[in-house]
Formats: sequence, C-alpha cells, structure tokens
Amino acid sequence: MEYGVGMLGYGFMGKVHTLAYRSIPIYYDPAPLKVRLVGVATAHRDTVEKAVAAGYEFTTTDWRELLAREDIQIINCCTPNNLHREMLVEAIRAGKHIYCDKPLARTLAEAEEIVAAARQGGKKYQMAFQYRFLPATLRAKQMIQEGFVGQVFHFRACYLHAGYVDPKRPMSWRLDKEVSGGGVLLDLGSHIIDLVRHLLGEFAELCAMTETFIKERPSPTGMKPVEVDDYVAIQVKLRSGGTGIIESSRFATGSQDDLRFEIHGSKGALRFSLMDPNWLYAYSMADPDEPYGGTRGYRQIECVQRYPKPSVLPGPKLSVGWMRGHIHSLYDFLTHVADGSETSPSFEDGLAVQRIMERTYESARSRSWVAV
Repeated sequence: MEYGVGMLGYGFMGKVHTLAYRSIPIYYDPAPLKVRLVGVATAHRDTVEKAVAAGYEFTTTDWRELLAREDIQIINCCTPNNLHREMLVEAIRAGKHIYCDKPLARTLAEAEEIVAAARQGGKKYQMAFQYRFLPATLRAKQMIQEGFVGQVFHFRACYLHAGYVDPKRPMSWRLDKEVSGGGVLLDLGSHIIDLVRHLLGEFAELCAMTETFIKERPSPTGMKPVEVDDYVAIQVKLRSGGTGIIESSRFATGSQDDLRFEIHGSKGALRFSLMDPNWLYAYSMADPDEPYGGTRGYRQIECVQRYPKPSVLPGPKLSVGWMRGHIHSLYDFLTHVADGSETSPSFEDGLAVQRIMERTYESARSRSWVAV
C-alpha cells in the first residue's frame, strides 16, 4: 500500500521532514512502506513553488483540505505551536496517522486534549524527538538498560544555542508567547527533557529558574516586549533516586547546536555531545586502575552511522550528521505505521514532556520545588 503524506506547514522544519521522507527509500532497503508527497498546507503563498519543486502534488492555504483527502493517510505537523491542538485533534478524528514536530502543544491543557483524542483514535501518533535516534544516543540507551552505569548518582544535560544574542534580531513567532506558549524551554528544552527522561526515567520533582535577557525586540510596528524565556535551569530529582541539572539557552555565546549530557553512576559514566556526534564516551569502573592508571579512563565508542539493517546509506563507517537523526526518526515512525507496533516517542511521551515544562514554569514563578 502507498501512503500519501500531507504536510502542515512548510517552513524550515517542513523542509527538513520533507527531505527525510524523500530520503527513506534511498537510505533503507527495503523501506518500511512507500510514501507519496501529496499536499502541503501553508499560510505563505511564497512557499508554494518551493513545495511543488520538492515533489508535492498540490498546495493549499486551507489545512482542512489535507484532512479531507482520501489519498492522504499521514499528516505531518510542522506548524507554529498555537495551531497544534486544533490541527492534531481534527487530524485524529479524520483517521490519519500523525508525525508531529515538538512540542506537542503550547500548554499542558492543550496537550491533554490532544492525547485524550489520540487514545480514542486508533492510528499511529509519534513525536519528532529525533535526538533519540542518533547511533550514540541509541547505544547510550542500550548501555544504561544493560546496567553499564549502575545506580545513577547524578547527571548534567543541556541544549545551547546562541542565535538570539543579537538585540537587533526581530520579533518572531517563537518570541510571541501567544503563538509559542513559551521560550527556550519549549523550543530547545523539550528536546533535552525528552532525552533525559528517555535515558534515565521519570522525574519526581524539580526546582527551576528562567531568565529573559533582552526585554524588547524590533518589529515592523516598533519595539515589542518579549514575554518568553531566553534561559532556563532545572534541578531535577529522578524517581530512581538520582539527581541532576538541565539547562537550555538561546543566549549561550559561542555555541552552535550544542546538546550534551554526562551521566555518572555507581559502575560507570557516559557522556555525549551533539557537536562531536560520532562518538559516545564511556567510563567503566570495571577497568583496572593499576599500575599507573591501568586501562581505566573514558573510551571512545565509534558509533558513527552504525544503524542496523535495512539501513544501507550512508555506510556505517561514515560520519553522522544532524539530518541523519531526523531520517531515522521518521523511518521509525513509518515502521510503526507499517507493522502496527507501538510508537515511541508517542504523543503520551509528548504529554509527559509538556507536563514537565508546565511544572518548570510553575516552579520558576513560585521559586520552589514542585512535584512532577
């Protein structure tokens, strides 16, 4: 069976997901299923020609046209956050499989409404938390499950950008609270929160602070106040007993796309950096430390692009890039659609991240620990 794809939104992430769809039959042999790029719904007419050039058969400014089409079985949501709730709920009711860019919604209440619909929907619904799908993070998950680090004592994890340092950067929907629902916490923090939760389990409680460094931004109608966070720091206690720190910033001067974590446990440690993505660094207490340090120390695990078959391109020895995680994330979703297995990260995972983000804002306002 051929599955038609309808893309909601065709900005940067719409193009990224489109490239991933087009790459699947080249990167995987066989592909989990055959897809056809049917339609794009975009609010911007200047993107129409770009969408057609990318392979879509038609474009529209009315997103409901995609839901009404019988030749579209998959809806891919890459719109601003304020549109997610209505679009996703209606897509679920229309009987579509859904792949959704993060975050699931603007607020916890909106996310709960989406998940309530999904629980009655009967199709496959998955979040695009693509950092779960790099070989190094896939291997880290395996090693933690196998007991390599033992009892987790503490961790530190962050996702850092520097793109908002310039005070002349104009207002955009990501800086508009009514549209985005929040700042760096929803933008970058959702990714690192999901990855920590995926690797280490559920959060028990947290204490957080947020900061907005530039209070006004230029817009076509003059300076506008910024009501969203530029930086967030979260101290976390895990249900398993460990503790740690999560940071997200769009003001980390000198950073590009710097997602990283360090996990310290009773038997070993793991660390990873998205700026050095070919390697997972692992430290084992089982290695001898005598004489003169023995063989103990961090070792590099050459994860590169060692995806399992049916991945055939690029080769397993070649360096991995940012786009590759998106491609494997989408491959995972299409595999669940094809074989009927449970999605992960699911909309339930998206809801769990949304709850943690809501509690983070609650803690920052009250300046206190809150239960998750």
